[in-house]
Amino acid sequence: MSMLETSGRKGNAGLGADAGFRRFRRLRRSEALRGLVAETRLDPRDFIYPLFVRHGDGIRDEISSMPGQYQVSLDQLVREADDLKAVGVRAVLLFGLPAQKDEVGSEAYDDQGIVQQAVRALKRLDPSLVVITDVCLCDYTSHGHCGVLDGEEILNDESVELLARTSVSLAAAGADIIAPSDMMDGRVAGIRSALDGAGFAGLPIMAYAAKFASAFYGPFREAADSAPQFGDRRGYQMDPANGRQAMAEIEQDIVEGADIVMVKPALPYLDLVRAARERFDLPLAAYNVSGEYSMLKAAVANGWLEERRAVLEALTGIKRAGADMIITYHAKEAARWLA
Repeated sequence: MSMLETSGRKGNAGLGADAGFRRFRRLRRSEALRGLVAETRLDPRDFIYPLFVRHGDGIRDEISSMPGQYQVSLDQLVREADDLKAVGVRAVLLFGLPAQKDEVGSEAYDDQGIVQQAVRALKRLDPSLVVITDVCLCDYTSHGHCGVLDGEEILNDESVELLARTSVSLAAAGADIIAPSDMMDGRVAGIRSALDGAGFAGLPIMAYAAKFASAFYGPFREAADSAPQFGDRRGYQMDPANGRQAMAEIEQDIVEGADIVMVKPALPYLDLVRAARERFDLPLAAYNVSGEYSMLKAAVANGWLEERRAVLEALTGIKRAGADMIITYHAKEAARWLA
């Protein structure tokens, strides 16, 4: 047995205070000690839980690529609101599956659209719940892209007009935060102007400021039925290779009026979460996306990882990197484990 392996025993007089090293293990001796000196703490209030809402009644369809996650109908939101309140998670992020899709995503800005209805239902069920609405057209367009098309070209400014219209409709329904995820240029400014002009100057914007064209969105495409019908989204979502550009995107969204900024995905981009935390003073969100969730779930199902430890370690890493809030499909189970 080596000298360091026996350093916790009596009789190691040769390793005194002047031996040239510190005994870090002194503060790791028990769970209580480790908790007392922990530098990073998770709290259920840090979590934002995504919900996928669809038309119909009595629907709770499990998403095959995301075990434990569901597409739910409006009547099932009672169960969701109760579950979230019980575990102390106080924020949700809503995605909608429309009754019909068209070229311009018209249900996104329909005052009777599925997300507008879900906002009203959740605010009736639990007025204290923070309801965040994702704003994008991809769930609602027949072509699956995040804006208006001219042939196969995404029209930036015309798309921003519809995103602004959608934001006003969601604000009128009672949303607490508007969260544009489309990555059109100037959309934060357009949405801010529209909200202010419609009397919603006090409503905050959470900008998907650095959203990358990531392979880790795969399961979400099933969950939201939002796969593009041609091509991909690399023409408007960010290149995973570009970190400096991510900082420029975040800075621009702040200039345009964002109140909260986001890095998405989280785990492959922790360097950018840290860089954003060090550079900007706004509240910072990170999205622990569907592929990150499903990858871990698959490893657990195969017996390769211990779920509780792996989930909490991943979420702690995101928080340690600098995120103030974490959008995560693990929110409910993590909150239960932290109780």
